[in-house]
Amino acid sequence: MSRFFIIAVVALALSACANTGVLSEMPVAGQNAPYRLDSGDRLRVIVFGQEDLTGEFAVDGAGEISMPLIQAVQARGLTPDELEYALVSVLSETLLRDPSVSVEVLNFRPFFILGEVSSAGQYPFVAGMTINTAVAIAGGYTHRANTDIARVTRNLGDRIVEIGTETTAAVRPGDTILIRERYF
Repeated sequence: MSRFFIIAVVALALSACANTGVLSEMPVAGQNAPYRLDSGDRLRVIVFGQEDLTGEFAVDGAGEISMPLIQAVQARGLTPDELEYALVSVLSETLLRDPSVSVEVLNFRPFFILGEVSSAGQYPFVAGMTINTAVAIAGGYTHRANTDIARVTRNLGDRIVEIGTETTAAVRPGDTILIRERYF
């Protein structure tokens, strides 16, 4: 009898842990990696002393930004600093001698929330957002929602990771959050 009880307690403990942590992974950089640009990001590019090249640009569906007087530049997967370097390279090869460039993210790509929330869909990202904040933006939990654990799918550049996490965890731009149904 005690052997059965011990097995039941261990099985129950393991099943409680099954919804948190990394649930699946497809080979990228770590969780704390610098922000990587992708489609949907809106950038301010400043080329100092060149008003015609300075402006706001969106990263398009192909992952590129199109600026006047130069070919499209690949931005997907780059950090803002790496994009600055790429723009300096292109500009110094074609138009300018020793250009100085600054790249700033104006608007991050949206996040998506699905499952047991009042209004599932796509919403603008806000810096410092947690899963609970995202749920509030989506109109709150439904009465069937598991309010303790969520599933987050995150593109880290060279791999896509699915993470089971507490609802106090941070949200990153482009995340897809799934609020599951509770069973009891």
